[in-house]
Amino acid sequence: MTRLSWPVVGAEEMRALDRHTIETLGVPGEVLMESAGRAVVERVLALLQRGDAVCVVCGPGHNGGDGWVVARHLHALGVPVRVAEIGAPRGGDAAAQRERALAVGVAVDGARWRAPAAGVIVDALFGTGLSRDLGKEARTAVRRINTARSERPEALRVVAVDLPSGVCSDTGQLRGEAVAADETVSFGLPKCGLVFEPGRGLAGAIRVARIGIADSAPGTDVAGSLWTRAGAADALPARPASGHKGSFGHALLVAGSEGKTGAAALCAEGAARVGAGLVTLACPAGLNDVLEGLCKEAMTAPLPDTPSRAFAAAAEDGVVSLAAERDAVGLGPGLGRSDETRAFVQAVAKRVEVPLALDADGVVAFAGASELLRARTAPTLLTPHPGEAGALLGTSAAEINADRVAAARALAQQTGCAVLLKGAGTVAADPAGAWIANPTGGPALASGGTGDVLLGVVVGLLAQGLPPLRAAALGAYLHGLAADRWTARHGRAGLLAGDLLAGLPECIEALRRAAAAPSFESSLAPVFPDAGPDPSAPVLSDSGPDPLAPVLPDA
Repeated sequence: MTRLSWPVVGAEEMRALDRHTIETLGVPGEVLMESAGRAVVERVLALLQRGDAVCVVCGPGHNGGDGWVVARHLHALGVPVRVAEIGAPRGGDAAAQRERALAVGVAVDGARWRAPAAGVIVDALFGTGLSRDLGKEARTAVRRINTARSERPEALRVVAVDLPSGVCSDTGQLRGEAVAADETVSFGLPKCGLVFEPGRGLAGAIRVARIGIADSAPGTDVAGSLWTRAGAADALPARPASGHKGSFGHALLVAGSEGKTGAAALCAEGAARVGAGLVTLACPAGLNDVLEGLCKEAMTAPLPDTPSRAFAAAAEDGVVSLAAERDAVGLGPGLGRSDETRAFVQAVAKRVEVPLALDADGVVAFAGASELLRARTAPTLLTPHPGEAGALLGTSAAEINADRVAAARALAQQTGCAVLLKGAGTVAADPAGAWIANPTGGPALASGGTGDVLLGVVVGLLAQGLPPLRAAALGAYLHGLAADRWTARHGRAGLLAGDLLAGLPECIEALRRAAAAPSFESSLAPVFPDAGPDPSAPVLSDSGPDPLAPVLPDA
């Protein structure tokens, strides 16, 4: 069957699922370890060339036990393999697997182990159980793995067992130092540390091995999830053939000030590109002529402004009146941060009674005034970057990024709003604690205006009837997918916000096609599938018209 999302777990949840599988479901830990090792062997074999060798770097815990299984199976298959033992297991399943490997003749090296000249290093030092910074011997092993990989990048690959050693399974942060892997085979479910940076970047290609560990257990709340393409497609608003522009929602964007007309235009077009039937852009009156020229598809609504051409407090009634006849409102891009603008934003948020998304200056206007957001009765969504989130939580961007899930959930709980925390590892959260990590996007999005496009996309989805958490997650997915597809064609730098706008309809259609094609989950399912051009897209040819073409072909 097609998986719509992956549950995402931390160390505590994973331990609970392991314990439930072993103690309640009766699956022996040895069997799980054997299955885990065999899954890693499958990936190692796929990477080997004739004459290659394998070094399995084993730590003292369960992760090392998985590594001993890998070594034993590779040895049985005739692959040249040696184990670098960084601490012997002290008992249990790992010790039993070590004895079995030694009994069949697996070679073991101590502190002076060397990486092979060509082949694969298996990182089986530490997994989800790592709760402290690496010790001296482990750091030495990590540096040796990374040095060998960097010196022979064409000849040597690194496969991490469960997650790269030194990555915190709960946050993706480093426990001092960490292995840089080419591939990671995670067991049961993806870990938080593989979803957020720097762990995600160190993990390489990530696959989840379905080895028999339960996805749920009584009393264990797995609040996080990661959408697949099928899940994102499932969230797309319906697009019936009988629809018209009035069927697909009317979005109102309140944006712009002198020098920031681009932000207003980008968010307005973002709402239209994601499928909103109608878009109105409310802007300072002094900027209306400029924005009418920039926004050919959106209506503009000039409102009272200040001498510096920002929204005046007197614009409040006009926005509230416009909002009463629209389906969703976006407020924030390019507004500025004067005291008058701050008061204007707070007053509008208090009175608008339709779904409201706040971004950029619209978010910062509530620093020290979260109670005003909690007082809203209509659905509300915040889309801050780490600095803006930090302004509301009274902390730094660095502290926000140190645990992005915790920060998003804390901000949602404090404000009573859904939150889309942007950045490297975008995450959406709601006040009840549920969160959705976004698997798309990358460094190409580090370009001015891309956040304005995202706000418009989210408001366009709210206008089409999606609830805030779902609109946030889908908006981030489409936004990132458009960037991924552009990157696959052009590279990691040079993306302009306008390129995202042009790519959005193509991304939506690619998701709809992918959802229509039946698929089944592999035992080694990729967590972040290739988000480049859709391989199922039709190939154009000059062979002439199809003699069996339908009378009314799909347009």
